[in-house]
Amino acid sequence: MSRKNRYYLKNNSKRNCKDLKKEAELFIGGLGLENPQSDLICTALTHPSYTFENPDNGLENNQRLEFLGDAVLDFIIAEYLYLAYPEKPEGELTKMRAAVVNETTLAHKAKSINLGQALFLGKGEQSSGGRERPSIIADALEAVIGAIYLQYGFEKVRNFILGMLVPKIKELDQGNYGDFKTMLQEKAQKEEYEVSYKILAETGPDHDKLFKAGVYIQSQLKGKGAGKTKKEAEQQAACIALQKWEGKN
Repeated sequence: MSRKNRYYLKNNSKRNCKDLKKEAELFIGGLGLENPQSDLICTALTHPSYTFENPDNGLENNQRLEFLGDAVLDFIIAEYLYLAYPEKPEGELTKMRAAVVNETTLAHKAKSINLGQALFLGKGEQSSGGRERPSIIADALEAVIGAIYLQYGFEKVRNFILGMLVPKIKELDQGNYGDFKTMLQEKAQKEEYEVSYKILAETGPDHDKLFKAGVYIQSQLKGKGAGKTKKEAEQQAACIALQKWEGKN
């Protein structure tokens, strides 16, 4: 973790609301958005671990904004795919959307704007690597999307989302739509390697489960993934294994 980032402060839990709002304004200004409502952006950047450790700070955590941002993101990507690919049937559009709107892609985009360094985290979450954790920064990106939508309106948030994700959509236009399990299986078969998957952990309540999966090649763990379903977690694990196999970051 880089401590030179201007959003990072060692004494995270000791910052007052005024300091937090200034940091939030710096972050949103770095995205090219002017005159932010710092309360909204502060909320988007506030992880539940921070509010739990600082109940008197007066901040709301970002879970409600994440809920809103998730819906906005789904709609905008669905609209774009519908208009950009009139020849594709519903099933293919659904696969394309799933390959774009997932934790792996969102976490990658969140890292590209240094979102992890801008978050307000509790001490425990921060010390355990929360600024780099895909689930945390992907959720925070959805919260930021919710905040941008509320303050700047539909066109601004649409431009923000498509600016990030259209390049990824164009990558998928070749037809695999992120079916990384099939791609990994085909690659392994050429080498006569065996591929298997295992659910490593399940966390959260029944209505909001998070699954962690591992993919094994020749009985060796080659990738881990997480998702709201077992299938999504396995897809992400396969994606990681493919990237390692091909020597990609």
